[in-house]
Amino acid sequence: MAKVAREMVEKSGINIDQLLELLVNNAAAELTTYYYYTILRCNLIGLEGEGVKEIAEVARVEDRNHFEAIVPRIYELEGKLPDDMKAFHDKSACPPASLPKDPTDIKAMLKVLVEAERCAVRGYTNICNLTAGKDHRTYDLAQAILNEEVEHESWFSEFLGEGPSGHFMRRGETSPFVSKFLK
Repeated sequence: MAKVAREMVEKSGINIDQLLELLVNNAAAELTTYYYYTILRCNLIGLEGEGVKEIAEVARVEDRNHFEAIVPRIYELEGKLPDDMKAFHDKSACPPASLPKDPTDIKAMLKVLVEAERCAVRGYTNICNLTAGKDHRTYDLAQAILNEEVEHESWFSEFLGEGPSGHFMRRGETSPFVSKFLK
């Protein structure tokens, strides 16, 4: 374990237990979102659904990558994931991105997707605010994830007609900000 990593974070004045709780809860949100987005993506059918499917798939894969990137930091700080998957699910920082009652209602589906991304944006902004200038590694990780979550939100928001965001769908590249943590 990276004993000095935890020591330096504690010396910076960060409440390490609070930070670890936030990291674990956000890791749970990423893994559960990956799961729920799998279900949502499978139900994006028809003319309207097919137009959203590729973007939902990119967000789904990137959420898995976010989970993979957060876990090492949790353990570096001498934290751990819960032993029980149900308990882990229930610790999620965000509510489940469950399939709407009418899975053919693409607008309802988009609302589920955009709200999941907005929750993630709030969560990583909170971690960035907590770690800025104090825990450079966690801040860098949270900021990288935040950049991707903002893009996800903008994509779904545009489909809902909430206005232009200036963000464009990426081609051939997933997790451009987080990829450095996955090597």
